[in-house]
Amino acid sequence: MIRKSGFLFVVGLSFLWTACGGGPDSGQTPGTEVRSDEQRITQPSSDDVPELVAGNTAFSLDMYGQLSDDPGNLFFSPHSISVALAMTYSGAQGSTETQMAGALHFTLSQQRLHPAFDWLDLTLNSRGQGAAGSDGEPFRLNVVNRLFGQVGYGFLMPFLDSLALYYGAGMHLLDFVSDPEAGRVVINDWVEEQTEDRIEDLIPQGAVNSLTRLVLVNAIYFNAAWKEVFDDQLTQDGTFHRMDGVDVTVPMMTQPTTMPSTEGADYKAVELPYDGDELSMVVIVPQGDFSAFEQAFSSDSTVLEGILEDLGTSYCTVTMPRFSIDGATISLKDVLSTLGMPDAFAPGVADFSGMDGTHDLFISDVLHQAFVAVNEYGTEAAAATAVIMAGNAAPAHIDVNKPFIFLVRDLQTGAILFIGRVVDPS
Repeated sequence: MIRKSGFLFVVGLSFLWTACGGGPDSGQTPGTEVRSDEQRITQPSSDDVPELVAGNTAFSLDMYGQLSDDPGNLFFSPHSISVALAMTYSGAQGSTETQMAGALHFTLSQQRLHPAFDWLDLTLNSRGQGAAGSDGEPFRLNVVNRLFGQVGYGFLMPFLDSLALYYGAGMHLLDFVSDPEAGRVVINDWVEEQTEDRIEDLIPQGAVNSLTRLVLVNAIYFNAAWKEVFDDQLTQDGTFHRMDGVDVTVPMMTQPTTMPSTEGADYKAVELPYDGDELSMVVIVPQGDFSAFEQAFSSDSTVLEGILEDLGTSYCTVTMPRFSIDGATISLKDVLSTLGMPDAFAPGVADFSGMDGTHDLFISDVLHQAFVAVNEYGTEAAAATAVIMAGNAAPAHIDVNKPFIFLVRDLQTGAILFIGRVVDPS
């Protein structure tokens, strides 16, 4: 495609990377970084990106439909989850690969999928040149990937090459066998650093253990000022109508500048651009039964497509609450199994032989944590996803004054970076 005609994927014990498979005498030590000789492809083709984004959007709505069953506010990054699982998918084979493709809406072949992810992540990381952040610092949109692997374990070179080529990911060696808790701390500290301290303790105690062999991590951090900053002198307490009929008093921001909007029979929507005009927040306010609209929204992608296509057919001013959501780590294991990829979590069934040439590895858990703060000046958001791979020795241990759905998207590609809902901003 670029530099290479396709996605290099070779499986065989003869291709064990000597730097990662020599056992205790291989010269490896915990704490060192092992990187493929391959350099990240910095100018991949963009031909398949629209299909990738369409699939990721469908996955975003599937995840929203599953996670929205629990009451309360909701916020997550489908992009972070997709990237972390795409890296994992590059080592999947057989029915595990097929199931993951279906659950994640990966309609492209392995040879085309990973270069498309490469283009998308490089493009997202280039956003915001000269734009401002919500905190007076420059705009930031950083998407980073890293592997944390067991020292001395035999990972295949093609697997490591592909993650270096398309995700810029090197491997930090840890000794999960001897000291899993120390490894957990190293991973959490890295995530915290990449997300400017917003994602803390992504991996809880006990989630990695002596059977852990690999943790694939994606972290994303976003900080942007509004194109039209809200005047904080106009912010005053107002009423927010919760779904249970209870009214709460919260700070309501007012934007007198008209913004692109649209409305349908059962919703109103407004788009708030960020400084630089490369990203925006879309706020969707159901006008009837919130649960009924949410069900249609998450089960039929044409609902969202229609809203996004119609934005700008009218313009409106807006009041909305200042809010933040600081979520705890959630496990996505059951959700992903329900969406159609149970084999990946089943010891003895999972096939990740593209990683190590064996059938020993399976996903013990997929952990996700996200944060968002929206105020008069802009938005700060962060998220991280960890895919924990274990060995096979044992089982895996616009008046926005009512509930609303919101998402942060990249305007050029349509990639949904974050999505959530607010049912109680107090």
